[in-house]
Amino acid sequence: MDLLSLKALNRERRNRRAAILLTELKSDTDRIIREGDTIPGELGEAVKKAFRTGVSTSVTVDGVAYFLMVALPKPRLVVIGAVHISQSLAPMAKVAGFDMEIIDPRTAFATPERFPDVPLHADWPEPVFSARPLDPYCALAAVTHDPKIDDFALKAALDAGCFYVGALGSRKTHAARVQRLLEAGASDEQIARVHAPIGLDIGAISPQEIAVAILAEVIQVFRSRGLGSVEKGRAA
Repeated sequence: MDLLSLKALNRERRNRRAAILLTELKSDTDRIIREGDTIPGELGEAVKKAFRTGVSTSVTVDGVAYFLMVALPKPRLVVIGAVHISQSLAPMAKVAGFDMEIIDPRTAFATPERFPDVPLHADWPEPVFSARPLDPYCALAAVTHDPKIDDFALKAALDAGCFYVGALGSRKTHAARVQRLLEAGASDEQIARVHAPIGLDIGAISPQEIAVAILAEVIQVFRSRGLGSVEKGRAA
């Protein structure tokens, strides 16, 4: 591996950007491909699949063998609201391989006793995001039902290009939310990315079931990146 390529790959990792080290096996030459780079043809399709799955692989294109070493940031699930849904979601997200954290300025809810093993911010989303910025490898789920807390977080997630943005609430609740987001400067295209009601439509009723629906939708959207739009969930 070329030292310059290794340094470039490590730089992308530090900055939570996805990259592939593409090595031509016969010549042992390599280069860095960043997510979003245009790679034509069959090799480009293999690169897209590797970014989507995160699986390193070998491919042969036009008689040339390549190895694609994939480096994806670990997906981060940011939940706005220290509620019962979040309590159920936390252990499941950990098992699924997500770094999860919870933000809620309501100190009666955001307590270590209720969330003993989860990074917890008893603060408003704005200062938390200032210290820990969102990025395209973040998913954000807003579940407080409080516009004063949820709305800023939703707009910030849309602006940051988070791969998943979901919000709890009925269609009527979401219609009012859409109007507020428009007034805050969100575009129609951004708002169309919000999964609301949040979660896959599995008929979820209890907080535990809604947590399952949310995590399933987050995984679905994460693993379908680059394949076009995904049907919005209908869980709550």
